[in-house]
Amino acid sequence: MVPPKTPRKRARSYDSEKLRTAVLAQFAAVREVVGALTPDQLAAPTRLGDWTVRELAAHITMAVGMLPRGLAEPAPPRADLALLDYPFLTAPAAPAIAAGVRDLADSAPLSELYARGADGLDTYLTAGIDGGRPVQHRVGAMTLTDVLVTRAVELVVHTDDLNDALPALALPVERQLLAAATRFLADALAAKAPGGSTEVRIPPFAVVQCVEGPRHTRGTPPNVVETDPLTWIRLATGRTSWKTALDDALVSASGERADLADLLPIMA
Repeated sequence: MVPPKTPRKRARSYDSEKLRTAVLAQFAAVREVVGALTPDQLAAPTRLGDWTVRELAAHITMAVGMLPRGLAEPAPPRADLALLDYPFLTAPAAPAIAAGVRDLADSAPLSELYARGADGLDTYLTAGIDGGRPVQHRVGAMTLTDVLVTRAVELVVHTDDLNDALPALALPVERQLLAAATRFLADALAAKAPGGSTEVRIPPFAVVQCVEGPRHTRGTPPNVVETDPLTWIRLATGRTSWKTALDDALVSASGERADLADLLPIMA
């Protein structure tokens, strides 16, 4: 999908140190849980096509492992990819990622994959590292802070995928990651459908205006969508549908421009 070519408000800022700490903590929590899974649990299906839990767990090491791999390389001259362009560039890479995950899952025990990931993070994602440092991403060079935001999405989404496949895990998500993923995907919606006719509320983390039409200026907006952060992330990444979320009363939508079905998902 081509990134939307529309004027944008000033990009939201994120705290790279808080994100760094949260990424490390979430990866450590996932590593501990994955390390205790039984063979039957690892063979369980997931909502990600034909991926098993083993392949999902391997993918998490791939997604987080790009951080130390990128930081181990010389920094690119500049960050040429804006954060809000990223969601619209992920779909073409999905087939290669799927193939790579299967190879990765077969290449070594999960304990080894997670140990490598943790060692790389400890070596390269150190306290005080410059959030403005350019890092080469699969789809372009981004600042480290922006890459950390994309890793927040990966960790939140795939932790939720694990919990969906094995509900007894009930693995929590670091609040900093949940907040960053929610805000980023809300801003991506506003970039995809610029306008001011509809207010999307995702308390306590984000409120954005979007969708072309009469701009609301005061009082109660005529078009309002409200949901919780995890439901929003599931909608934005295709884990659930707009209709399902409405039918399950996980989303409230009022007004003629409050139907977001044609705008979702936002990223693959």
